[in-house]
Amino acid sequence: MKVGMTYDLRAAYLAEGYGEEETAEFDRTETIEALDDALRVLGHDTDRIGHARQLVSRLALGDRWDLVFNIAEGLRGFGREAQVPGILEAFQIPYTFSDPLTSSITLHKALTKRILRDHKIPTTSFCEVSGPDGPDQVDLPFPLFVKPVAEGTSKGIDSTSRVTSQAELRQACERIWAEFEQPALVEPFLPGGEFTVGITGTGRAASAIGTLGIKLRKGAEDHSCTYVNKEQCEDLCQYALAPRSISGDAEAMALAAWRALGCRDGGRVDLRGDEHGNLFILEVNPLPGLHPTHSDLPILCTAAGMTYVELIDRIVTSARQRILNQFRGDIRVSVAPVLSA
Repeated sequence: MKVGMTYDLRAAYLAEGYGEEETAEFDRTETIEALDDALRVLGHDTDRIGHARQLVSRLALGDRWDLVFNIAEGLRGFGREAQVPGILEAFQIPYTFSDPLTSSITLHKALTKRILRDHKIPTTSFCEVSGPDGPDQVDLPFPLFVKPVAEGTSKGIDSTSRVTSQAELRQACERIWAEFEQPALVEPFLPGGEFTVGITGTGRAASAIGTLGIKLRKGAEDHSCTYVNKEQCEDLCQYALAPRSISGDAEAMALAAWRALGCRDGGRVDLRGDEHGNLFILEVNPLPGLHPTHSDLPILCTAAGMTYVELIDRIVTSARQRILNQFRGDIRVSVAPVLSA
């Protein structure tokens, strides 16, 4: 297949003057090279397109692809991860990962938690705090945890995110409002272990790759996978597959959340335990980082014995299969014969 690649290259944004944390979710050059290499190993012809505006320019020139492998995060707004999928749907070009609706909902952690709650999937109580009176209206017991409602890569999370008083809560919320111009998500702090479940596939065909436990090394910021801990994970975090006593429940919960939210092809679900060991889903990541040695999903795959090429193959295979299922019997769509080749 001719596979286009859409992505936000971090180095390009840094060269334009954007900041380190502002571009933390974007992809390093070695991620694009690794993904390109993997797709070629799988027998595909690749075409590096770039971000959403570059995609629009290429489409205007008449360029088309059998499939677009999309890992573009977008720059602004709650719908930023839906921009490339929306453009591709307008041109009926198949793409990997979730559709615009799921991409928007899962970026917004409060909306995600409301859907999980409706499906009776364990997630903590929460408050979405957006105004000067908001912190005073939070009716949850301390200690609490405060983070932006719609950021990834632990942006906005540091050692002050765990708060134990009303004054600390207000200060943490005000920092989120000032730095990210969005509401703060306030939840009970969970003191137990932190885990991420890797998933590939869609709907009933989705399956868990494994459950990765994440522990903080000496010198890491306290309490959680903060932005600094995540950026320096090679030195500050320790990863190991979770024992079956934990992974069984974690993977069942993660798959239930994955299907409830309509996630597709591949990604991660993050969970954390309370003081009794009960697990709760923190967030769902249907557009996972794919750096071969720095991102959680490839790290999990390596621990589980799956190569990077096998991971990319699983994602492409899932996309191809669901597209064939979607278009089965629809002779108007010309991409189906190509995808079945």
